[in-house]
Order: sequence, then C-alpha cells, then structure tokens
Amino acid sequence: MIATDLRSGVEQLGDMIAEASVIVPFTGAGISTESGIPDFRSPGGLWSRNQPIPYDAFVARQDARDEAWRRRFAMQPTFGAARPSRGHRALAALYRAGKIPAVLTQNIDNLHQASGFAEQDVIELHGNTTYARCIGCGRRHELEWVKACWERTHHAPVCTVCDEPVKTATISFGQPMPEEAMQRAAELAQNCDLLLAIGSSLVVWPAAGFPLLAKQSGAKLVIINNEPTDQDQTADLVIRYDIGEILGPFVGN
Repeated sequence: MIATDLRSGVEQLGDMIAEASVIVPFTGAGISTESGIPDFRSPGGLWSRNQPIPYDAFVARQDARDEAWRRRFAMQPTFGAARPSRGHRALAALYRAGKIPAVLTQNIDNLHQASGFAEQDVIELHGNTTYARCIGCGRRHELEWVKACWERTHHAPVCTVCDEPVKTATISFGQPMPEEAMQRAAELAQNCDLLLAIGSSLVVWPAAGFPLLAKQSGAKLVIINNEPTDQDQTADLVIRYDIGEILGPFVGN
C-alpha cells in the first residue's frame, strides 16, 4: 500500500510501530542527506562525480590507493560537520524505548552511533569511513595518523605492523562482505515483526536482501524512500515523502 499523503503515511506508520514488539530499521544513504552527506546514485550524488574505486584496483595499484585517500580527505569537512538527522534521532528514541534491538545500515558515516545507538547495536553492512584498517592484518588505524602520513609523503600509507595497504574501514565493490555483520543482520531480519527500510534504493546486494528476508519470515515491511524501489510491491506500506518529515514526529517518543 502506498500512502496517499504525508499525514496518512505517518499515522499508518505510527500504528504499525505501536503494534510491533521488535522493530529492525534498515537504513541507506537517504537518512543522512538531511545531515549534509550526499547520497551516491542521484543526480549530484557522489558517484556522478567520481566512479567508485573497486577493491582489486585499490589492492593492485598505488595510484588507486592514493586517489581513494585523496577523495576521503576531500570529504572530511562534510563528514566532520555531519550531525544526526531527525530520522537518526527518531530511531534512537525507539531504541531507547526498547522497540529496536539494533539497526542494520548500509551507511558508513557513524551517525547512528552519534545519535545514541551503542556501537555493538549498529550492524554496519558496508563498513565505516571514520577510521581505517590494514587489509592484511586488520589492525585499526585512526584517520589522524593516516592523514599525517599522507601529508608527509603524498601517498597512501602502509600498515606499521605488516606493511600491507591501509584503507578506510568500508566495504568496496569486490571486497568480501563482513561475515559476522551479515550473519547478525540475517538473524535480526528473521526475528523482527516490523522492518523499516529507510532511505535505501534497495538495489545493492546482498544487503538489499534483508528486507525481503524479514517479509518472508513473517514481518511487516515498510519502505520509506523518496523514489520507488523494486521492493515496493512487496511492502505493507510505502511512504514516498521526506524522511525527516515522516520520522520527525517520533523523535520525542
């Protein structure tokens, strides 16, 4: 069912939230645009300006690694200034109320943690861009160290332990998905009674399979997104209005 207007959509969503015992949000880039972080696919999005660098290219070529870090530091003012949106804050309110055990997110911006979710309850399917990891030994490196190395040499650094390349702790195209996060996401999707897919185009797989898994496991599915998705026909409710306007009324709950 597609909501006919914003008010009726919010009212129907409110009823479904009230009835649900276990709610699992699945969030994409759309929930962070109000925070000032551009999305990827829309006109003017990040990928309209720079095509993503595949994982195999990052591993194989120094120039690809250098370009990846150049882009990351060019985005630092944007990421550094971002604060949780009304959507983030609404989900955090439901989390504090005990309705939400954890959030599944395709986002890499750390804003769910900043809104009040405990780190262990943010299931990051595509990683996190606010720190870095060695692709060899997995050692964590802070961005301040990476930037200092970058400014000194103008090259992407290597790990201080094993000399393998260091990249943001994000999942690039062609990079294996995080097994533990994927397993936990599947368990949450199978054991909720309401899944809220918020701000996701639902085209990036395998992550986009979790809303369908929840629906197949007996949960109700709500899709909140400005644009149509391929899963709209499966959803119990589709609301195509601004995410902040839809979720804003739940911030204080």
